[in-house]
Amino acid sequence: MSEAATQGQWRATVRGNIREEALFSKAHLFMNALAATIASYGLFANSPAVVIGAMIVAMLLGPIVGVSLALVDSDARFLLKSLLSLLSGAAAVLATAFVIGTVHHDLPITSEIMARTAPNFLDLMIALAGGVAGAYATVSFRLSLALVGVAIATALVPPLSSASILLARGDISLALGALELAVVNLVAIQFSASVVLWLTGFRRVTRTSGQPVARFLEQNLLSIVILVALGISLSVNSRRAIAQQLFETKTHSILQQEIDSSLGSHLVAVRFAKAAGQTIVRAVVRGPNPPAAEQVAALEDQLPSPPDGTEATLRIRFVQLIIIDRTGVLQSDVAFGDDE
Repeated sequence: MSEAATQGQWRATVRGNIREEALFSKAHLFMNALAATIASYGLFANSPAVVIGAMIVAMLLGPIVGVSLALVDSDARFLLKSLLSLLSGAAAVLATAFVIGTVHHDLPITSEIMARTAPNFLDLMIALAGGVAGAYATVSFRLSLALVGVAIATALVPPLSSASILLARGDISLALGALELAVVNLVAIQFSASVVLWLTGFRRVTRTSGQPVARFLEQNLLSIVILVALGISLSVNSRRAIAQQLFETKTHSILQQEIDSSLGSHLVAVRFAKAAGQTIVRAVVRGPNPPAAEQVAALEDQLPSPPDGTEATLRIRFVQLIIIDRTGVLQSDVAFGDDE
């Protein structure tokens, strides 16, 4: 058998496998509902291991790669079937997580849930790389598609579950953030999978076209437009997040240096909050004597300007520290700011 015939047979086999994995089935719904159940309880337990391990049973990669192949092949019928399978799987995840979130309304929102409510440009890059890995594993017999499928599902099921849990509690803003992350991952994975399939020769229509690249861009125009819009939005979000992080780090460093230099005083924690036109910096300080208002004002003047243009306001929460030995109270006469 010639090399061309071998390649043709290989592509036909892969294309058949993709079409089979992308089709809707009851097992598809059931497995995604189970994945959402395990992921939701993993999110409530604040356990990254459980959240990742739960994705072994998820079935979302197949429909995504099916959408990618349908776009590359310009197969409208298969595109609709793949979209139906993908949307039904996502709906199963959302519905299952919403029920769990409603039943366990009293459980606290964990950091694992909150971590999926603020997507940024890094998430987009991770999703693009994940899509390449998923598509390449699909067309390669040497790689385990199951393991890559777990990685792809991890990028989709946890944010979808987080969105439903938050929606069940009425946290619309946070729920939309988690849903945005799911959309970012979904579109990025689909587009990068289309690129891999096109580059590896899965393009029935483009082989006969005089402008294959232009044809590919036309077929994936919607995905490209969405990715560009998301990229711009997430880049802005990332810049804001980085600027805020730098502000908080610098503020903490200044307060720690000034407060810890005061004899017997120690900076315990710094928290940040937004109010009307203000960024409130709450510093918890432990020491023998509290600072005077003038000293707080002097510390406030040293703080950097918040990146959002608001005014930084320092509020110190003082916890008195009394040290006692066999002779009595020590450092009781040390004033805040003394370094000797």
